[in-house]
Amino acid sequence: MSTQLPATITDTNFNFPGQKSIYKGKVREVYNINNELLVMIASDRLSAFDVVMPKGIPYKGQILNQIATQMMAATQDIVPNWLIATPDPNVAIGHLCEPFKVEMVIRGYMSGHAAREYKAGKRTLCGVSMPEGMKENDPFPTPIITPATKAEMGDHDEDISREDIISKSIVSKADYEVLEQYTKALFQRGTELAAKRGLILVDTKYEFGKTKEGKIVLIDEIHTPDSSRYFYADGYQERQDKGESQKQLSKEFVRQWLIANDFQGLKGQKVPEMTDEYITSVSDRYIELYENITGKTFEKANTSDIISRIETNVSAWMEKRV
Repeated sequence: MSTQLPATITDTNFNFPGQKSIYKGKVREVYNINNELLVMIASDRLSAFDVVMPKGIPYKGQILNQIATQMMAATQDIVPNWLIATPDPNVAIGHLCEPFKVEMVIRGYMSGHAAREYKAGKRTLCGVSMPEGMKENDPFPTPIITPATKAEMGDHDEDISREDIISKSIVSKADYEVLEQYTKALFQRGTELAAKRGLILVDTKYEFGKTKEGKIVLIDEIHTPDSSRYFYADGYQERQDKGESQKQLSKEFVRQWLIANDFQGLKGQKVPEMTDEYITSVSDRYIELYENITGKTFEKANTSDIISRIETNVSAWMEKRV
């Protein structure tokens, strides 16, 4: 007999004081307050191949939110970010920003999408050359930046080159150079933080925005298992030498399960059924990811009435701030 799954948060429709609009992304829901603040709620939705799965994953939103906010605190000395407060396990509140319409993807190793492109015979990704003779999961000589255009919910992000971003005026040259500089600095810090935990930060993506004052800041998530891929450092080289798969901490295990069940987000493909047992296993993996990445024991928040909990905590924070 299977036990009942903890409650999940897959959709919100709050009406906070001063609320101007809601933006619903693949995983996060963002509330604009008085064109000054953003209340970002990390839902338990699971997205893979740019498709949102039909069922939520218990504690996933809390895990992503808490990793991201801890990582922002650990990098704020090198790159400014949007964050002001975290009044609830699933909530981050920060400055209203105008997001840049690109995701800054940086890769230290040839894995995931880069490896799939390489196997298909491509030696250039987003205008960046990839050396001949590489094996999957080998390190690049130096990390490469392979940007993607940000997609609306349900659409695929698309690879784009630095040259196209600038020539199409998606981002100005001056701003793009700042994004590159920040991306490299964050990846270097993320690599150092991962190494302390016995992990290798393989690749990740960063998103940036501009405040009303024109300051470029880091927004959204950072160094989470949804936005990043980690390998276990112990045994990495031995596995590479033997041509074995790497032990990894990322959402890749979900992608691999979907691929094995004939789903890659392509037209006409149906999302495979996610049983309660499978959902529990995914939740357990996310908790494992949290504990490995942060070095802290995960404390499950009360899920008996998540919507009321969030509303109470956000409203209390707003009242104190007035």
